[in-house]
Amino acid sequence: MLTLVLGGARSGKSRFAQSLCEAGGRVVFVATARLDDDEMRARAAHHQQTRPKHWHTIEEPLEIARIVETRGADSDFVLIDCLTLWLSNLCWEHRDPSQDVLRTAASEEVSRLIAAASASNVIVVSNEVGYGLVPESPVGRVFRDLQGWLNQDLARAAGCVYQVVAKL
Repeated sequence: MLTLVLGGARSGKSRFAQSLCEAGGRVVFVATARLDDDEMRARAAHHQQTRPKHWHTIEEPLEIARIVETRGADSDFVLIDCLTLWLSNLCWEHRDPSQDVLRTAASEEVSRLIAAASASNVIVVSNEVGYGLVPESPVGRVFRDLQGWLNQDLARAAGCVYQVVAKL
């Protein structure tokens, strides 16, 4: 079953998603962040401290569907945190092609993820980006729109969708 956990920045969505995996002994945690600077390394270190030590972490900035395809069947849960950082990575990889190329690449990967999730328990954490201001730049608007469309695709396919506002 596919589960989608949405929320704003610092809403507690990651902690909530982790709590959904507590019953599982075999959890694969897919970390999508690229640790390119001190601030991101500190964020990742904080997140690592909050996860159970027996979880298997795979750092994968782009090929999230492949992890679900290869590891989903032998895991109780696959937790992907987060789709927004993954999309940011994909945007960086496809920074030169047209917006249509980017949208196609993102949609294809999410479609593969959805298909792979039908045979396992997959939890995807993603940012809800539609409540904020309209981004000033064209690239910001493209990113916001694409994130919203991908969230909708996942929500339609999910067995359960959670909106986290302020997890205690």
